[in-house]
Amino acid sequence: MIFNIQHQHIQPLLVFSLCMVIGILWKLIPHPAVVIAIGLIPLAIMLTLNQPFLMVLLFVVFSFFRIHEVFPQLYHFKIPLLLSMASLGALLWHVGLTRKVETYWRPELTAISVFFVLVIIGIVMSGNRPIAIDYFKNIYWKIALMTFAIAWLTRTARDFGLASRLITFSGLLVGLVALYNSANSIGLIEGTRVTIGRSIGSILGDPNDLALVLMFPMAFAVSLLMTQGMGRFTKLLGIISVPILFFAVIATQSRGGLLGILAVFGVYGYRRIQSKSLFIAIAVIAAMVMFIAAGISERSSGGAAEAGIDASAMGRLYAWEAAFGMALDNPLTGVGIDNFYSNYFFYSPHWDGLNHAVHSTWFGVLAETGFLGLAVFITIIILLIRTAVRALNKIEQHHKQCHEQGHTHLNPAIHASAQAVLAGLIGTVVSGTFLTQGFTWPIYILAALVVAVARWVDLHLPTMPQANTGKR
Repeated sequence: MIFNIQHQHIQPLLVFSLCMVIGILWKLIPHPAVVIAIGLIPLAIMLTLNQPFLMVLLFVVFSFFRIHEVFPQLYHFKIPLLLSMASLGALLWHVGLTRKVETYWRPELTAISVFFVLVIIGIVMSGNRPIAIDYFKNIYWKIALMTFAIAWLTRTARDFGLASRLITFSGLLVGLVALYNSANSIGLIEGTRVTIGRSIGSILGDPNDLALVLMFPMAFAVSLLMTQGMGRFTKLLGIISVPILFFAVIATQSRGGLLGILAVFGVYGYRRIQSKSLFIAIAVIAAMVMFIAAGISERSSGGAAEAGIDASAMGRLYAWEAAFGMALDNPLTGVGIDNFYSNYFFYSPHWDGLNHAVHSTWFGVLAETGFLGLAVFITIIILLIRTAVRALNKIEQHHKQCHEQGHTHLNPAIHASAQAVLAGLIGTVVSGTFLTQGFTWPIYILAALVVAVARWVDLHLPTMPQANTGKR
């Protein structure tokens, strides 16, 4: 009886509450936009709860690709903040209350969790605790949480397809702006290296960081282009994105970015070219052509004008030596996350009056989490690569069986995602020599998608009969 009364009156109560809120806000801000904004709130809540994966994916896209900085007109709308609230709300609702999202565990998540714990311990033991806490509070805890959110929420072929297309499209937008800035000499470093948002202090104002953001979606763009069975629009997105991302990375003149792009193409080529001698020859020629096309020799730092080992390379060697010294002094915890820069003076063998970034994923992790943290980090990478290769091989084996027996293949979005995450991982590992990625988004997004693909394969392929004629 009580339940019936409450159920009958819940809609009038909600309407009355909404009218009260509108009335109060109208008193404070007498503007018609207030009524429109309040009226849209229920629709926004419904969208958030009905599309939790989309909310999480959009938050990751805005946080990593910095879309609100690429297009400064969006900056004051606080879109990343709104998306973070929507993502957390949807995640708590479906994981903690409705239980519609199934949580699971895998060895890769265990290794990642151990690394997260080591980072937190390193914050407590860090030399400059305020800097470490600030980075963790503003960036890293979101990365940690969203790693699990992406892994648990990416469940269907539709989710994998949406992730691949949205990541590629976001990279395309950044690439177009980068090429526009390069053509119009906007925000160039050293007169030749393109950046984005340097005047507003964007992360993309560093050409190496911009190269990292451009390199990451390349693996997905190539996958959309080369995977059979993708729709026309998806193929077109891949066809447009690949050259734009390629030339945008070239415009950054980043060695790490070039190595990453070469590695991404190399993964696809290695799995398709039967003659490995031919593959190696093509790879060597491609590397030489890319180096020349990028104009590395014309760079003010690290160019041909510098005799012997150039200043850019020497700066990295000094930074890596400093990183090793930090790890020797703090072998179990390192100096703390985001503390390399502030500790550079105390460990650098060559002080030129300025602190410098480490410009290496491996040495960055070594310096800021110690030898123990680096060992766990390398373990994560090895686990992820093995899992990605195993999942892709299983998908392609099933694809081959379906082709031989004349059955309908798997949904191509699964195959495309499996290829993309493997190529992206290899590109990340190779580019990690020159790009600092240990505590930024790419590795963790890829890790989550690797786990999600492996989970999908474990759930579906073993139980899928050979005579199956339907897509999953």
